Amino acid sequence: MSLSDHPRAYGTVALTVAFIAGVIVTLGFKDIYPELESRYERRKKRSRRGSILFGPVSLEDREESARSSYDRGSSIIDGIEGTIGNTPLIKIRSLSEATGCTILAKAEFLNGAGGSPKDRVALNMIQVAEEQGLLSPGRGDTIYEGTVGSTGISLAVLARARGYNAHICMPDDMAVEKSDLLHHLGATVERVPVAPITDPGHFVNLARARAKAHTAAPDTPSRGFFADQFESLANYTAHMKTTGPEIFEQTDGGQLDAFIAGAGTGGTIAGVAKYLKEEAGLTALRVVLADPQGSGLYNKIRHGVMYSATEREGTRRRQQVDTMVEGIGINRITENFEAGRGLIDDAVRVTDEQASHMARWLVEHDGIFIGSSSAVNCVAAVVTALKLPKGSRVVTILCDSGTRHLSKFWKHIAAMGLEDETAEHSDDLLAVLGIPKPQR
Repeated sequence: MSLSDHPRAYGTVALTVAFIAGVIVTLGFKDIYPELESRYERRKKRSRRGSILFGPVSLEDREESARSSYDRGSSIIDGIEGTIGNTPLIKIRSLSEATGCTILAKAEFLNGAGGSPKDRVALNMIQVAEEQGLLSPGRGDTIYEGTVGSTGISLAVLARARGYNAHICMPDDMAVEKSDLLHHLGATVERVPVAPITDPGHFVNLARARAKAHTAAPDTPSRGFFADQFESLANYTAHMKTTGPEIFEQTDGGQLDAFIAGAGTGGTIAGVAKYLKEEAGLTALRVVLADPQGSGLYNKIRHGVMYSATEREGTRRRQQVDTMVEGIGINRITENFEAGRGLIDDAVRVTDEQASHMARWLVEHDGIFIGSSSAVNCVAAVVTALKLPKGSRVVTILCDSGTRHLSKFWKHIAAMGLEDETAEHSDDLLAVLGIPKPQR
């Protein structure tokens, strides 16, 4: 006879089964409750922090939020602009081991448009110009810029993507692969003789004049837009809106002790410093300028003067900055640098020799192939870390790949014999860089 023939017995069995299932579920929930509670508390803290920094927290679409996570490969991205930002923060193991600190690097060379932090800047400058009516897609407008390479490359990529032309003026002593790349990206490229900023033929002044002449031409409705990366505040605000918040999030809510970056236009160091110190409230954070030899910014931060008597105009190999390093180093104060100058605590001067040794060291020990400005940043990060207590966390920027520096910077490294397999290579980083061991 089946249980269905005896309703009372069937009910008793059902209740017993339900009771046992309830006990099992309760015990399971007891085991996972601490983790759920912990997650809830962490989420509450993040929400509270967001309310302080950005105002009331609004409801958001969870699916859209997931698309903006650091995993850019989790969904379809609409256009090349979607590959800009959310770059990884990587630990450089060899530098961390050598200094006793955790040295982290924002891998900006993985930006997907032009492969540098200038992708962020170029996109923001274009968007601001569109909002102001200075650029209009499909009208034949041309973006003009004076650049040593990276900003021009980013502008050339984004100009094509958004319906514009690009006209780039650059010094003729820059690595030739940069102008070759610009040409292949469809930009008009003018390599001009190196000249001081007071000369109308200076690459920045020339780009400004070209844009003005384009707009004034009576035979076309199109306009010329001078991007003006050195003075446009859309430069530093791009980093204040994106790079700074990303670093804050990637360091567990601002768990870092120092931020190191070089300055060409000054946008990166100013924007990140303003976000981390002013918006995120990390007032104890040390912001350190990484400056190549021949640049005046080191002296400006350290001593309040732009250059020493031995570095005045006309005494250097080249009139812009006496270094083989490209992308950072300058002998004037730009609007972007001025925006964050008061937040910079210290400066480290890096020689060409140190930058060359660092670049080769990172290839040999970490498999990281970088350009000259990134090498300067890494040397300065090491110097800064050695002044901090052991276990401190230091963040710097890897600006671009070494593939843009083959004909100049990496050619010099080869000439130094650093790529010779038969040469002796020290495993003591501080000895290689000529940095004395610290007395902590």
